[in-house]
Amino acid sequence: MSDKAITNKALRVLFVSSEAAPFAKTGGLADVAGTLPDALRRQGVEVSIALPFYRMAREGGFSRRPLFAGLQVPLGSSILTGNVLEAQTKEGVPVYLFEREDLFDRPNLYATSEGDYYDNLERFVYFSRAVLLFLKAIRAPVDVIHCHDWQTGLVPAYLKTVYRDDPILGSISTLFTIHNIGYQGLFPRAKLAVCGLPPEVFQMEGLEYWGQISLLKAGVVYGDTLTTVSPSYAREIREPEFGLGMEGSLQKRSKDLFGILNGADYSVWSPDKDPDIPYPYDVHSLGEKAKNKEALIGELGLKESLRDRPVFGMISRLSSQKGCDLLVRVMEDMVGLDAGVVILGSGEEKYQSLLEKVSRRNPGAVSLSIGFDESLAHRIMAGSDILLIPSLYEPCGLTQMYARKYGTVPPVRATGGLGDTIVPFRPETEQGNGFKFGPYKADALMGAVKEAVRLYQNSAAWQILMRNGMSQDFSWDRSAQSYLKLYRGMASTSLTR
Repeated sequence: MSDKAITNKALRVLFVSSEAAPFAKTGGLADVAGTLPDALRRQGVEVSIALPFYRMAREGGFSRRPLFAGLQVPLGSSILTGNVLEAQTKEGVPVYLFEREDLFDRPNLYATSEGDYYDNLERFVYFSRAVLLFLKAIRAPVDVIHCHDWQTGLVPAYLKTVYRDDPILGSISTLFTIHNIGYQGLFPRAKLAVCGLPPEVFQMEGLEYWGQISLLKAGVVYGDTLTTVSPSYAREIREPEFGLGMEGSLQKRSKDLFGILNGADYSVWSPDKDPDIPYPYDVHSLGEKAKNKEALIGELGLKESLRDRPVFGMISRLSSQKGCDLLVRVMEDMVGLDAGVVILGSGEEKYQSLLEKVSRRNPGAVSLSIGFDESLAHRIMAGSDILLIPSLYEPCGLTQMYARKYGTVPPVRATGGLGDTIVPFRPETEQGNGFKFGPYKADALMGAVKEAVRLYQNSAAWQILMRNGMSQDFSWDRSAQSYLKLYRGMASTSLTR
């Protein structure tokens, strides 16, 4: 088939992910796996999603129907039987839910407060093989399987070994996306037999990682094409500082590794139609944003004088990765600039405790909300002037994309997707959409904070900066075009195998 024919025919892509919003979610992976397929469908791709049928999905009130019963799946020396149900996304993308009560009907997706589930390897071996055997059983025509993170890393490995010569599965290409290389799916070598892979895969050019099995490495080694969630992160993870031991394997695959920015879901994060904020607004009605700020000050008990001073927001997991160690060192200096600070998040006990102490010392200037409240997150986004994102590393980041849409200016550390999406504002050219600092140091963060406070005092320049960000498009439709280009190339290559 010619490249032109590949371009004109509908590509058939299956997403395989351990979570996808709104069916099951713990983090940003779910937003990608749940939203990108809708954008691809708008591009004409025949796309579907495979997902474990967790308790979270079972209790979510989603309409579903039985699709396939009695699927036989090898797991080590055993054969387990499971079922497949079907649901749909809001735009009609089919979602295949893989049901096995003892593996997935649990309170959480991956872990309890005591740590990871002891049988996570077995759970995701079952899921990965079940997906492939389901495709084989229904003889589903699929051009590309798009796999996400370590939980699905075995899918490319199976296709390159166990199912290499299978008449239905053998011609399928795989794209493997690394969302965060810090999560590597590590298990003892003794469990290799559970995977059902030939023993020769346990080597440096296979699943072996410092004497253990790495499911992430399986995806890196055996995936036909690799992506990660920003161009800068694709470069960073090939270096020792960010590669976390995987940099050698990624260097070998560098010609097959691409960085594609995640997109923002503007159906959820858009101030002109946000049901969680008291005063909807857009780029032409920024006076309504000021009303949201006043409402937030009142709701959180901040001092009235902050109406005319900058209010900094931070909506984040409270961890070292998110730059909380820098934050606690500069917060009282920020208050000294007569600024307000509003924080929403939860995470490491150390940072929660430190931030609580700063909050108690600065009543009326600092508001700290421990936990996560989706509605409050939207009100902070709309009511803050500036959104802090001082991450140590950030594969992509979505909050800076949401912030720009809300006219909430982001100072960020220049790393990963933060560096790719934020351009420092220059008043003389009126170009740029935020502030950026480089070294991971408290004084560098404070320098960006002071720069933001200075510019805030120039109302005309600040309005231009706000409008610059609000006018930019970082929707999933834009990102979907980049994935579509990769899919087409992979589908064309698979025909020559």
